[in-house]
Amino acid sequence: MPEHVKKLILAPMEGVIDQLMRKTLSSINHYDLCITEFLRVVENLEPKHMFYRIAPELQKTATTANDTPIRLQLLGQNPTCLADNAARAIELGSHGIDLNFGCPAKTVNKNKGGAVLLDDPDLIYKILLEVKNTIGKNEQLSAKIRLGFNDTERFKDVAAAVNNAGANMLTIHARTKKHGYKPPAYWSHISSLPNYDMDIVANGEIWSTEDAQQCIKQSHSKILMLGRGALAMPNLANVIKHNEQPYSLAQLKAVLLRYSNNEESESKYYYSSRLKQWLKYLKLQYPQANQLFTEIKTLSCKNQIMKQIKKM
Repeated sequence: MPEHVKKLILAPMEGVIDQLMRKTLSSINHYDLCITEFLRVVENLEPKHMFYRIAPELQKTATTANDTPIRLQLLGQNPTCLADNAARAIELGSHGIDLNFGCPAKTVNKNKGGAVLLDDPDLIYKILLEVKNTIGKNEQLSAKIRLGFNDTERFKDVAAAVNNAGANMLTIHARTKKHGYKPPAYWSHISSLPNYDMDIVANGEIWSTEDAQQCIKQSHSKILMLGRGALAMPNLANVIKHNEQPYSLAQLKAVLLRYSNNEESESKYYYSSRLKQWLKYLKLQYPQANQLFTEIKTLSCKNQIMKQIKKM
């Protein structure tokens, strides 16, 4: 592994990176950890089937097919409720707990979840402390944040709250909620933090090896999280880690066919809608993906779609 990167983590992209996508991407890359989409908790201890819905891997070894560990992400604002659900996730085998303080979705923020909590460092501290005390010091606890809600004024206070609560890792999407997903990512803000005991993970706008190197240089972190870039270039993690060449069109076709042949897809509509969603990212690196999307956009039959993939 080149010295410029220490670890790579697959991001928890809600409604995008599910079990099938984790399985596909981790089978062709050496990720160190996958974090799941979030489980939204409000007042109750969620039943086990809700955890399995978010992370079916928990029913086996809490790893992907190639042994990449899975960590369940929780989203909420009630410290006790989050702690109870975190304990259940650990009981079911999750490799640690991740807490979401960065989701920009309006419906989530309106219900006092996700990025809106970045304006309340004290509550973030209380949540993390109660979760950490409940799951125990031997279990890994991480949090994912943005630089702030409307601005970066409380960024350092939030990071300090995460550290002081005893978290083991902090992932920073280097934009505010107000920035959304518009480039650029402001990686240099991450380097302004003091040397905490916890690991700092940099996230946002990493689409290539050059982006990864610039992110490390500006953030001073050698642990990176990949999200949209990992979808646009399926082997991006290995391109960054092992200096692989980006996948050729032939290799991309093979991955798409392997993805299509998986039995995990819940229905033909689930498969077709998720594949079309993926193609919207792939077209950023592969122009042919846009043509494929045009050809299959009215199709839902897996066999018909796979015929078009083979023609790509």
